[in-house]
Amino acid sequence: MRFLAVIVLFLWYFYLHGVAGENKPIQTFVIPHSHMDVGWVYTIQESMHAYAANVYTSVTEELSKAKDRRFIAVEQEFFRLWWDTVASDSHKRQVRQLVKEGRLEFIIGGQVMHDEAVTDLDDQILQMTEGHGFLYQTFGVRPQFSWHVDPFGASATTPVLFALAGFNAHLISRIDYDLKDTMQKKKKLQFVWRGSPSLKERQQIFTHTMDQFSYCTPSYLPFSNSSGFYWNGVALFPDPPKDGVYPNMSLPVTKETVHSYAKIMVDNIKQRAAWFRTNHVLWPWGCDKQFYNSSVQFNNMDPLINYINQNSKEFGVTIQYATVSEYFQAIHQSNLVWEVRDSEDFLPYSTEPEQAWTGFYASRNVLKGVARRASSQLHAAEALFAQYRIRFPDGPVAKDWALDKLRALRLAVSEVQHHDGITGTESPKVADMYLQHLTQAMMGVEELLAALFLLPHNLDIPSMLGRHYHRKGVHEALEQHVIVYNPLAWNITTIINTTVTFPVAAVFDDDGQPVPAQVQRSASNVTYDLFIMVNLGGLQHRKYLIKFSEKPCSGWSKCGLTYEAKGVVFDRRRVRDWTKTGRRLLPVLNECYKLMFDQDTNLLHSITNLQEKRRVRMTQDFWKYHANGDIQAGPISDNYIFSANGSAVRAYKAVEMEIIPGKIVTEIRQYFYREENDKDSAFSITTRVPECLGSKVQCCRLEQTYALGPLDINTEIVLRTSSSVKNNRTLYTDDNGYQMMKRPYRNFMYNTLARNYFPMVRAAYIEDELSRLVLVSDRAHGVSSQVSGQVEVMLHRRLWNNFPWNLGYNLTLNDSSVVQPTLWMMLGSKSATSKLYQREAIELQHRPVVMPIDQPLPLLYT
Repeated sequence: MRFLAVIVLFLWYFYLHGVAGENKPIQTFVIPHSHMDVGWVYTIQESMHAYAANVYTSVTEELSKAKDRRFIAVEQEFFRLWWDTVASDSHKRQVRQLVKEGRLEFIIGGQVMHDEAVTDLDDQILQMTEGHGFLYQTFGVRPQFSWHVDPFGASATTPVLFALAGFNAHLISRIDYDLKDTMQKKKKLQFVWRGSPSLKERQQIFTHTMDQFSYCTPSYLPFSNSSGFYWNGVALFPDPPKDGVYPNMSLPVTKETVHSYAKIMVDNIKQRAAWFRTNHVLWPWGCDKQFYNSSVQFNNMDPLINYINQNSKEFGVTIQYATVSEYFQAIHQSNLVWEVRDSEDFLPYSTEPEQAWTGFYASRNVLKGVARRASSQLHAAEALFAQYRIRFPDGPVAKDWALDKLRALRLAVSEVQHHDGITGTESPKVADMYLQHLTQAMMGVEELLAALFLLPHNLDIPSMLGRHYHRKGVHEALEQHVIVYNPLAWNITTIINTTVTFPVAAVFDDDGQPVPAQVQRSASNVTYDLFIMVNLGGLQHRKYLIKFSEKPCSGWSKCGLTYEAKGVVFDRRRVRDWTKTGRRLLPVLNECYKLMFDQDTNLLHSITNLQEKRRVRMTQDFWKYHANGDIQAGPISDNYIFSANGSAVRAYKAVEMEIIPGKIVTEIRQYFYREENDKDSAFSITTRVPECLGSKVQCCRLEQTYALGPLDINTEIVLRTSSSVKNNRTLYTDDNGYQMMKRPYRNFMYNTLARNYFPMVRAAYIEDELSRLVLVSDRAHGVSSQVSGQVEVMLHRRLWNNFPWNLGYNLTLNDSSVVQPTLWMMLGSKSATSKLYQREAIELQHRPVVMPIDQPLPLLYT
């Protein structure tokens, strides 16, 4: 009997606690937020005027009216603009109190919500530092959580960065539609992410994946209009309405509508709860451009929340306003063991079977290039200024003036890292805004560099150009000074190129000694390229003097060590005549490589690594994908999406070649013509093979620059490098310049071609047991290996389509620009290239700063 009584008591306890636990209401965390793109369709100024300033003004006022209200602020660019130019002293006091109480929470804390596919890690850190520095200086707080809900795919670099930044949890949303569906069904949307294979558990972070509703709430309500739970309606551009009545304002919550609203909300909460392991539901209340009238928002949500809580037993749900930290604290207290995800990323990203978001890897190539150059210039200027301040704390370059120049460029580089910025997915006017901000800030930093180089370090010492730098007379007018600065911490011997207008030049260093150089006619046939071999210590700058002449040298002494190189032009070869090839091969050699060019095609034929005595068959040319522009005819390509209308076809019908043998560098120029008899080429490859005899120049890299554009409409151009490397279509690409990711070719039911494109920020390679072919880049591109031995790099896109959404926002990517990206190529064994390619990628990113000095001012120093 006693044993039976124990069993009865145990069953009664289980009934009371077990069943009650199963019937425990779903705890819902309503997180008010506004997704505020720093760019995209509207410029920053337009957004500030139309809605962004009103978001922070009205949120501040409304949070102060009720202790239970919450809000999260994400992008700092808009908040800082509001704080500096709009907020009153009263608003600032209120914000400080709200932050102190934890009711206004800063999430991520960077200037922007940066893209994760085509941004460089250095620039991610920069924009995070800018935002975090402002928050710590202003409020003494550091963000603890991320909210990366809109970048187009999730990189494995980001969780590492956020873990290193001290974040407690990471939140993502945009991953492959089919993968998200599987993760929802298996309740695997939350996991511990170890983004780095080397750091592993030392830098792991709990990660929450938004469900299929992402960061917005349901917009369709059968009894109201399409704005759903957004009672303030839709933001109006260019001016907010004076009467406060916006388009599509939802029906207010009243006695008549509250139950209908509650039922829709509870049903959505329960649907989401089924996809997670705990009974805590994150319910994001907000979407793009919301909360510009927070009074209307909270005054409708308040009674709705009260109604549901008053009927929580009936609904099985309780609701509270919350911040991200309050939600993750509840998850942490559930004390569950979570699945560990290693260093796999969530790239590329698709939203539907025919919508692979891999096009933006190459959209707006010019913007991608300018953004990277600006970042490199910032790195160089900050390093040089830091040295200057240490060595000459009382020098004439004013500290505040210099910091203002640097700060402007830091903000411009930070701004363009936005997920609708460097991605090229913005409207043309926003792209122009980014470029304007970047170029203006770069001009300011160029002024700073000139001051650091040229001004005397104190008023008693002449400038760097020396005491002899007087007003020039007739003979001195054919001289030019060039200052070259090495922004890297290690010594370099390299070749710089400067454009000159004279065919004869001699170059001397700052000790007056002649410097090896080479002059040749530029591809434009108007100017000349002057290649100079420079030797620079780490973080060192030197002055070089160029003496020009309008007449040929009469002797070696007048030309110094400058070699005048002349080109050999090969006849144009038509593709339709390529019946017999490989019969007449022409070698170009240096100490590292022997390149063979086929005179029957004017294309590259093979490369031999001379040190390893290994030959790889290789050709390079341009191919094009035709994009469909009619949504009635099938899937389209746009700023975001790559959806090829069939396989790539050859983009040219004839090729010309010119080879310019030199003693500093040998240059191979290949010109590709759309039609056989076109006067002007459509595409070109310029390959520079450095001569290494008697110097320390890195001969292991082949430097290539391409010229493309304007393209035909609905054309996407790839550089196709085809080789005998047996890589089985497996590709390796970098994640944001941080780590290399293995990209095996995968087959899909739909859109296999586009879903096998990946972002290349700094580097990509293919390999087999014997050889590795490496490409490093000066900007981001899309890259793929569609056939074994091939690497396709998408360099440029020009698109138009009739999709109403794209037309309405002007997002069709009718990019008529001419682009000139650079890739460096290396070929060798795995062990040899492993020691080189990361260093080479950094050297490409941080090439020497070359500053030609024009005619001097009237006599300043004697």
